[in-house]
Amino acid sequence: MGMLLGYARISTTDQDLALQRDALTAAGCERIFTDTMTATSTGRPELSRALAALSTGDTLIVWKLNRLGRSLPHLVQLVADLGARGIGFRSLSDPIDTQSTGGRLVLHIMGALAEFERSLIVERTQAGLQAAKKRGRKLGRPIKLTSAQVAHARSMLASGEDGRTVARSLGVARSTLYAAIKASGRPGAVSRSTT
Repeated sequence: MGMLLGYARISTTDQDLALQRDALTAAGCERIFTDTMTATSTGRPELSRALAALSTGDTLIVWKLNRLGRSLPHLVQLVADLGARGIGFRSLSDPIDTQSTGGRLVLHIMGALAEFERSLIVERTQAGLQAAKKRGRKLGRPIKLTSAQVAHARSMLASGEDGRTVARSLGVARSTLYAAIKASGRPGAVSRSTT
């Protein structure tokens, strides 16, 4: 049987590290890694150290699931990565122990929920984009050239200047130049095949 390692996390608004430490110690953790999150901190260096310290056969234990993952998909991915390395995971306050059949079942259900959450986000994003298009809102990057620059580019191209030279003189890529000409929608748009 491998080592039991604990991970605890608190924020400045939730300063009850003793509760987590006591629970992890009582569960038999040989080492406990702790992070304190502030409003400005995003990294969790002690979690990274804990993950690096784990070996095949070891088990990572947390007091509650929300101490480990930032979101459900992140949590599921972390636990799946541990499983792929032959490392167990247990949450003391939740029915999750990947070394038991029931715990693995709960984890699979969580994975399905995380996938469902991701697909809902994609659907909402696509619906929002479609609604914006229907309202006439232009999507994507704004064109980098002004209408005066586009008119100047048209005249240069019409006089026989090649596209690469015109684009360089305006400080944009050729693709940007042709996109601006096409977006201007005026008759006689220069074909992208122009050299």
